[in-house]
Amino acid sequence: MQRTDRPGAPDRPRLVASDLDGTLLHSDGTVSARTRAAWAAAGEAGLETVLVTARPPRWLHGLGQVVGPRGIAICGNGAFVYEVATRRMLETHCFATGVVEALVARLRAALPSVVFAAERAGGAYLAAGFPDHRDDARARGVAHGPLAALAGEPVGKLLALAPGVPHDEFLATVEAVVGGRGHLHFSGASGLAEVNAPGVTKAVALERWAGRLGIGARDVWAFGDMPNDLPMLGWAGVGWAVANAHPDVLAAADRICPSNDADGVAVTVSAALGRPV
Repeated sequence: MQRTDRPGAPDRPRLVASDLDGTLLHSDGTVSARTRAAWAAAGEAGLETVLVTARPPRWLHGLGQVVGPRGIAICGNGAFVYEVATRRMLETHCFATGVVEALVARLRAALPSVVFAAERAGGAYLAAGFPDHRDDARARGVAHGPLAALAGEPVGKLLALAPGVPHDEFLATVEAVVGGRGHLHFSGASGLAEVNAPGVTKAVALERWAGRLGIGARDVWAFGDMPNDLPMLGWAGVGWAVANAHPDVLAAADRICPSNDADGVAVTVSAALGRPV
């Protein structure tokens, strides 16, 4: 990815891209009235908007009021491009055949306590022992069973946990085992490793989507809070960190806006539109 020419970035973007958890959403996962108003105003003013999140598509269906009738979300750290209102999958960027099975075997050898889940275009797959954090086991597309069944559908994102292994040690081991076979992301959940296919990041997916709209990096504002947002913030014409962001993100961002709980994205976008909220 080539970093854009920051001095030429405009005062008003053509496309606004925002992470969700810890960035656009409040800490309790809710969407404020200011955020809904700002996102709608951006669309009315002709700005393109896109959500760019580690969440899988199935965790976005309650956000229809934010994205609007044709809203697009880049999900799973870039593995999926999803039209939320219609629940239509537009793009998938998954592991090649056999790679996930090999990674699982290698990780099990290095970390005997490791447990796995996978996000696929057809929904989630939870192997034995993987906790169902959101109590959504009966949600559309969620399946349980032996890992051998993963071969039935391409995997966009592999998730791994190793109970009892310290967070930093766990991620370092996963990174060493995965090597060039995948891309390790950290979106804030302690002890959770998120692995995508090589080259699959929020930045790559956002660049591809913006290109389809005829928009270059110079005209993109991107907002984020965690290390998995860093490639996206580095690519965009202006990379914004919310005030509550991870220290690495605060250090790397071009600009800092108010926190997620202070509606930093909404305040910033509304100010650019000349419609303070």
